[in-house]
Amino acid sequence: MNTKLSNDEIRIVTPDVKWKDITRGGTISEAANARLFKTGDWRSMKPVWLQEKCKQCLLCYPVCPDTSVLVNEEGMMTGFDYDHCKGCGVCAKVCPFKAIDFVEESK
Repeated sequence: MNTKLSNDEIRIVTPDVKWKDITRGGTISEAANARLFKTGDWRSMKPVWLQEKCKQCLLCYPVCPDTSVLVNEEGMMTGFDYDHCKGCGVCAKVCPFKAIDFVEESK
């Protein structure tokens, strides 16, 4: 059974969209579609990069379940994608240099 949706059937969720106008829940409309959904506002804690302590070991990068550790073309960490970071704190826990602080999210 082919369940792949066409581009016309994929709908972006925005604050003003009605429930009947979005892609049905549980439907994987395309690979890697998580980038379309900003889920960072779920968190109550957030990582803060302390650049002066960072040794660029990138141990934080592979453990982030949301790919929210930003790395540039030179392979250097540049910060966090807060639009997608859920605030799990794994990056801060694994950093041997204490270069990631884990603080309460301020609203």
